[in-house]
Amino acid sequence: MSHSRFSATLIGFSAVLMWATLAVLTTLTDTIPPFQLTAMAFTIAFGIGLVLWLRDSGPILRHLKLPWPVWCLGITGLFGYHFLYFMALRQAPAIEASLIAYLWPLLIVLLSALLPGETLQRSHLLGAALGFVGAGLLVTGGKGFALQSQYSLGYLLALLCAFTWSGYSVLSRRFGAIPTSAVGGFCGVTALLAWLCHFLGEPTLWPTGQAWLAILGLGLGPVGLAFFTWDYGVKHGDIRLLGVLSYAAPLLSTLLLILCGLAEATWTVAIACLLIVLGAAIATLPPTQSPQPKS
Repeated sequence: MSHSRFSATLIGFSAVLMWATLAVLTTLTDTIPPFQLTAMAFTIAFGIGLVLWLRDSGPILRHLKLPWPVWCLGITGLFGYHFLYFMALRQAPAIEASLIAYLWPLLIVLLSALLPGETLQRSHLLGAALGFVGAGLLVTGGKGFALQSQYSLGYLLALLCAFTWSGYSVLSRRFGAIPTSAVGGFCGVTALLAWLCHFLGEPTLWPTGQAWLAILGLGLGPVGLAFFTWDYGVKHGDIRLLGVLSYAAPLLSTLLLILCGLAEATWTVAIACLLIVLGAAIATLPPTQSPQPKS
């Protein structure tokens, strides 16, 4: 892996580290409705985009002059993912919906094989599979789960959610010439759409005290800067490895909850940790070389 590709992969992985704080920060936001919380966080994220635009010379509006396929992809990825996820949680139990939605790292690994110049190795498949099993243990608490027909719509929405984010991540690489600062525009439109969904179907509950700081943290980190670093990583880094490493997010999130006294350390967490770390280690193995025929 070249130095520039390695650096881009590290930048992309920083998004995974920020997503690991999502559960703790969301817990500290009290009972803010999901679309209102999304709207507030993405409004802050749009501010990050504005800062990036102001650092560039020239008029700000030129950053909004993007090809329509890029706008469609960005809005579908950011707003579509969150919309489908919240709808899935309304139509199916949270454990099952969350686990199905978290197929997206595995799908990134699989779909990346369709990109020019990318070759899918068995190590990537095995690493992603181990990561998914580890994430499944964390989500279910090791107690298993059962799919029930009455929640079929919720399961379908969760699956669409997984395909939405994985598709956005993989297709973003096809638009590698589009600067990462364009994510600011996607965040702005996502904020507007989230505000619309909130006012159409949710009560407004304004945060108090530490909840304001938690929302600021969300907008600056896992629901803000993370989307910018992820965009750079999937465009210029090793997208297959990023897909596998994404399973570190639920692991690190659980460990952070334990450190904060919001979750309990169990053998299930330890086994999940082992599986995810092992999966990541396998995925980083160099590709096997086919033996050269003797002359």
